[in-house]
Formats: sequence, structure tokens, C-alpha cells
Amino acid sequence: MGLSTHVLDTMHGCPAAGMAVSFYATGGAQPELLGRFSLNADGRNPNGPLLDNASLRVGTYRLVFDVKGYFSGRGVPLPEPNFLDQVSLDFGVADTSQHYHVPLLVSPWSYSTYRGS
Repeated sequence: MGLSTHVLDTMHGCPAAGMAVSFYATGGAQPELLGRFSLNADGRNPNGPLLDNASLRVGTYRLVFDVKGYFSGRGVPLPEPNFLDQVSLDFGVADTSQHYHVPLLVSPWSYSTYRGS
């Protein structure tokens, strides 16, 4: 299955449909942009896994979630500056034969993540 992500909006109790996400490889001198996408109605990448097992490499990666843009777009009144703007998750892949799932549970004021299945 490779690498996947899923975002749930804990303020509204639903998937974070439409949230913008950027995906990077971070093992080099500068982060390398691997892709940008907006989450689908289920809060997932519309194209499936970010990387399949054949493309996944041992190394470090970063997912950047546009939390401020998402909640602003949903009409949530946010202070300026908002408490959370972009949430960056840096993580490592040690075994490419395993599935790495990176979920994000998020509100305008908090977030949590874990290695999912």
C-alpha cells in the first residue's frame, strides 16, 4: 500500500474535504516537492496512495496541511494571526515493505497524529 494520509476535521466532525496538502522528501539539502493536492470528500488524496510500495524509499518525508486556509474556507471566524496556519508533519520511513499511514485530526486550535494502519 505504500504511503497514505487521511485528515479529519474534529471541529465539525467530518473529513477535511478540500484541504490543501503539500508533500515533500526531506532527505537532501533542501526539501524536494513531490506533489500538491486537495483532499477529496473522504479527507484523502484523490489519487490514492501518495507513494505505492514500488516508489516508497527509506528516508524522511514531510506533509504540510493548510489548516488556516481550510477552516477559513469553511467560514470559521479566525483571529489574525490564527493559532494554527500550516501544520507540518515530518516523519521517517524505515521499512518500505510496510504500509505507512499518516492521519491528522485537526481543529483551528489543535491537532494530533499517529502512525496509522
